[in-house]
Amino acid sequence: MEAQSGTTPSVHAVKGQQENVEMSFLRPPVVRLGAGAALNRALFTKRVDLAAAAIQSPKVIAHYRKALQTSQEMLKVDRISPIVSHPDKELGAQGRKCILLNPSVKAEEPTTWGPVIQEGIQKEELTVIPYELTLEYDYWTARDTMESVLPPELHDEIPSGFNVAGHVAHLNLRDSYLPYKKVVAEIILDKNPSIKTVINKVDNVGAESEFRTFQYEVLAGEDDLNVSCTENNCSFNFDYSKVYWNSKLEYEHTRIISFFKPGEVVCDVMAGIGPFALPAGKKRVFVWANDKNPESYKCLKANIQKNKVQDFVRPFCEDGLGFIRQATDEVLAASLKGEKVVITKPGPRSKSKKTDKPTTPGFVPEPLKPLITETYPLPPTISHFVMNLPASAIEFVGSFKGIYQLQENLFAPTTKTLLPLVHVHCFALKADDERPLIDICERLTKYLGFPMKPGNIDYNLNGEGEVAVHNVRDVAPAKSMYCATFRLPAAVAFAARD
Repeated sequence: MEAQSGTTPSVHAVKGQQENVEMSFLRPPVVRLGAGAALNRALFTKRVDLAAAAIQSPKVIAHYRKALQTSQEMLKVDRISPIVSHPDKELGAQGRKCILLNPSVKAEEPTTWGPVIQEGIQKEELTVIPYELTLEYDYWTARDTMESVLPPELHDEIPSGFNVAGHVAHLNLRDSYLPYKKVVAEIILDKNPSIKTVINKVDNVGAESEFRTFQYEVLAGEDDLNVSCTENNCSFNFDYSKVYWNSKLEYEHTRIISFFKPGEVVCDVMAGIGPFALPAGKKRVFVWANDKNPESYKCLKANIQKNKVQDFVRPFCEDGLGFIRQATDEVLAASLKGEKVVITKPGPRSKSKKTDKPTTPGFVPEPLKPLITETYPLPPTISHFVMNLPASAIEFVGSFKGIYQLQENLFAPTTKTLLPLVHVHCFALKADDERPLIDICERLTKYLGFPMKPGNIDYNLNGEGEVAVHNVRDVAPAKSMYCATFRLPAAVAFAARD
């Protein structure tokens, strides 16, 4: 509330007043557009009457800015500078500045002027004048603008979150938002400078395409889905309409990659365009990377070369069911042939005496960097299998039966090598109890033919039959994506192949 006549507002009163006023004037105008109507940006202009302290000399601006900020009489609002040019064009041209004041300070009501302002007036260092602050369309956030445009019943789930692939924003709008899809897309395009294209999915991923591609419509911007992305220090180029990519999985990619150690072998059964494989290759991890989608395979090959990991990452275009055994056999055969990667790189410079110029007498040239050679022999066994096809990957685990038939000598206790860790992504019920864990273990048991149970697996020891389930992300109100990690049971790995 405003100060009583003849009194000076306290700091707490001023703060409360400012918070209350900001709740109103920092809201955009209500611009309810009918379904299918075009976005009229001019309707979002809002003018706010404020007071401003007109500073007589630039020498005292810093002093009064600090003093008014301390007394909480200065306007403090995100993305609005409190220092502005004098509204009088002639004085503004001369460089005169004003400090915008808290809305509770009224230019025409001296009783609302605090001690700092009154002191400045007495010293003839400032005056209090009216100031009209203009907030235009560019000021309002995407959420502000959507709440202004959309009817109140749609405010609970404003489509502010979306998947991003390079310059493309990928929406998955609910039916209730479809009448406003063009306006929503225009706002997203306006408020995100890096976005050049906004699309909306018109079917369910995987419902019509085994490669998880989808039908889409361009809602705003260019019809261009050839994108470039960077993730985990790797560059990816691809046609977003032909391959699968989800930027919301970056944390999960990073989490899984953190398990891999240099010199190990990873079999990426559903590799896509390489979000696991390429960063692993940069870690000096051998990767057999496979994807059944010819377009993904094409991009994978190109991105392997682009990121210079061809020594460690090998691309394949096979059905995942057969590739699990194919990769196991090929890795063993290649290791027995002695395949390895040798990397030669410059070592650290040694200290040397040198002068500023080579022509100076007594100049000693800096010695060349010594070369360091790193050798990575290909191991005979695979340390990790990654299966990132959540809709059906669990159904593939039956292919692990017998992958190391008659090869017990490759593993502990004969050697120090443990059986592979398997990371299987899947969908299950969204719940806070153990129902998703139990469901996932029951499905693994069905396809592995070995009893699996929830457990906190130790990634360095053999947790026989134990499954660690990590909640990756929610994908629907009652559905989540999980990653089930388990060490391949010996009874499965060493069984007779079908």
